[in-house]
Amino acid sequence: MNEETKTVCCCGCDNSQEGLLKLIGERAAEYRGKEGSLIQVLHMAQGIYGYLPLEVQQVVAEALDVPLAEVSGVVTFYSFFSTQPRGEHTIRVCLGTACYVRGGKKIVERLKKLLDVEIGDTTKDRKFTFEVARCIGACGLAPAMSIDDQVFKQVNPDKLEQILARYYDEEE
Repeated sequence: MNEETKTVCCCGCDNSQEGLLKLIGERAAEYRGKEGSLIQVLHMAQGIYGYLPLEVQQVVAEALDVPLAEVSGVVTFYSFFSTQPRGEHTIRVCLGTACYVRGGKKIVERLKKLLDVEIGDTTKDRKFTFEVARCIGACGLAPAMSIDDQVFKQVNPDKLEQILARYYDEEE
């Protein structure tokens, strides 16, 4: 027999995929008919589910009684929303002019190999989501990258393993 493992959180909700979708539908339905609530509901849904795949978008659309195209349009327009699972940490490598000229592309290539991930994707262990940025406002520190809110200056490919190790060590 193949049963899905279920966990129950402190509020008594079922943390299975079906349980989370049901919770999102119930919470979203409370906003039905309230003008301008779609972004707020999507934010809440992403907080519960972690990201907004098509299944979640459909639940929100049905609960709010709005077309799926409208929900999908909002999800894809705003960069805050993600349709793919996100990592615990977000790595952003700056590819603005100063960073690019001083080796930003080499940092990107090395991270792709170290993390076994492409730009825009999340590592298999869901530790990191890897992105590039046009500018992170640290031109004098080029090449620069950030992990969450921490900026790393004058990064070179040889420093990357040491930087990443900090985030793996925090688990211990």
